[in-house]
Parts: sequence; C-alpha cells; structure tokens
Amino acid sequence: MPLTGRTKKEVVSDFRRAEILEAARKVFGKKGFNETTMDEIAEAAGLAKGTLYLYFSSKQDVYLKTLQFGQAELLEQVKTNMKTAESLRAKIRSLIETRVKYAEENRDFYKIYLTEFSSVIHPASINKDFRNLDLSKAQALERAMREGMERNEIRQLDVEAAAFMIHDMARSLIARRLLGWSKTAVEEDIDFLCDFIWMGIGR
Repeated sequence: MPLTGRTKKEVVSDFRRAEILEAARKVFGKKGFNETTMDEIAEAAGLAKGTLYLYFSSKQDVYLKTLQFGQAELLEQVKTNMKTAESLRAKIRSLIETRVKYAEENRDFYKIYLTEFSSVIHPASINKDFRNLDLSKAQALERAMREGMERNEIRQLDVEAAAFMIHDMARSLIARRLLGWSKTAVEEDIDFLCDFIWMGIGR
C-alpha cells in the first residue's frame, strides 16, 4: 500500500470521479438541472450510463457532488491566497480577486452555483455540505476582519454582518459579469469593488 495510505485503485477511482464531475458541470451549466439527463452526463464523460452509476447513485447525487467539488476547490484557493496577503485590505482584495477570476475561468461551475443560490427549492438548497463550504469563505473573511479591527485597520463595526455583505457583493459582481452586464476588464471591476468596500469600512 502507498505511503499515503491509499491504494492505486482508490487513486484511479478518485481521478475518474473528478473527470466525471468536470464533464457534468459543463452539461449542468449549459442545460440546467431539470433538463440534464444521466445519459448526457455519461456521454460527456465518455462513459456508458451503467458505468456512471458505479460512481454516483443519481442525477441529484452528481449535481450535489459537482457543486461540492467546485466549492472545495475554490475554498482552498481562497484560503491559500488570503494567507499570503499581509494587510486586511490586501486580504479582502485577495478574496474578491480569487473568487472573480475563478468564476471567469470556470463559468460552467458558476452558472450552477448561482442557480443554487437563486432558489430555496433547488435540489441543492438543502445540502448542508455545500452551504457550509460557501459559509467557510465568509467566515475566513470574518476572522481576518476581526484581526484587522484589533490592529485598528478598520473602524469598529459588526464584523460578521460586514463579512457576509462583502461575500455577497463579490457574488453579485460575478453574476453581473457572467450575464454580460459588465463591459469593463476584470481588474477594473475588482478595483472598483475593493475601493467601494474600503470606503465603507476603512479608517
């Protein structure tokens, strides 16, 4: 057995599962949950439909795992990039920049991600794992803001509320760009939002 404690079969299985999720999010992003079929997911992944069921029990299972996979990947990038930023202002920019650029590079994922947050009756709306991953990004910002307030980088405020509002503003910017409502370069949009936020919380 490898030093990692995982067998070759497990490694291959995880790699194949990731390939399926990558293919699935393209289909879901294009057609939405209701119009997508397991046959289409299997075809996009280059699998027989029966083989697909060896990895996932249902279309909803594929959908939820697709969302979780993308969220986990994004969360890891957010935490890594925020950790290297020194000031609170730099951490806020890092969070926004990471999320916006990830959305630009993974539009298929963000289409279904935004769909999930637009409806309380959507298939993933009751999935706690997915929502907890999203919550973790806001909580990472909240911790950074508490530290920044202690260092007198920002004025005294309700840090939890501010962190969630900033988190939602970043989501709003992403939606605006995905809808084609923004005609400016991505860096300009990021600069504008970061400056707008800092005018509200900075000293």
